Amino acid sequence: MSTPPTLTDRRQLALNRARARRDALFLHDIVADEFHTRLQMVKKSFTKPAIITGFPDYWAEFLPGARIIADEEVLDLTPGSHDLIIHALSLHWANDPVGQVIQSARALEPDGLFLCATFGGETLHELRAALAAAEARVAGGLSPRVLPMGEIRDLGAILQRAGLALPVADSLTETASYADLPALMRDLRHMGEANALDGRLRQPTPRALFDQAAREYARAHMLPNGRLPATFEIIFLSGWAPHESQQKPLRPGSAQVSLAQVLGDRSDEIPH
Repeated sequence: MSTPPTLTDRRQLALNRARARRDALFLHDIVADEFHTRLQMVKKSFTKPAIITGFPDYWAEFLPGARIIADEEVLDLTPGSHDLIIHALSLHWANDPVGQVIQSARALEPDGLFLCATFGGETLHELRAALAAAEARVAGGLSPRVLPMGEIRDLGAILQRAGLALPVADSLTETASYADLPALMRDLRHMGEANALDGRLRQPTPRALFDQAAREYARAHMLPNGRLPATFEIIFLSGWAPHESQQKPLRPGSAQVSLAQVLGDRSDEIPH
């Protein structure tokens, strides 16, 4: 097996998260509420939950008694030891997201549930475009500044690769607004989501680049009230560890009633 490329500087990511502020974690609040809703819809009690997260203090309050697991590349999980595993808004920083989900799936007991929330590809698309345009003008090239994030189809496929049954992937989009670009950048730092890419530039960014990015952002996206929108796409993934009690799709050719019988014989209506 090939080794996944190093996307994230884990040391820098830890420093960024250590500077996060509770009042800036509004996206975690949204995800926690959504998880609560989804768990209430499941007619099952969970007694051995685990939560994988880079924000242990926040998520320890979500399910008191849940085991909190650091989102390291190798997760501290024992196979078959949990009936619920939640991956809480940190999969986007994983160097090997497929491996994270596979490890989680292996740690579920039969009929255990895996839930995940992660940022999707539309997240911060306005900022990404503004920085790219500014760098093309000021520096004549591009550098890694905004984390690339997965698309819903690709993320959903990971569930199947991990061998999870009844896989579901869906998303919601939240849009925040900011007075200006510095306010957005400051909020990202307070969220613990500042640039931790391993390939990022290590020297200070010229002020002219950010000034140009602010102009590009405002030109393309400014709202009627003069504020700047920032999109956050949150993708939710769910799947179950296989168990004989779960619903299974019918085998091809096993239907007892033909489609023609359901629709009625309308062959005379089909043009030739």
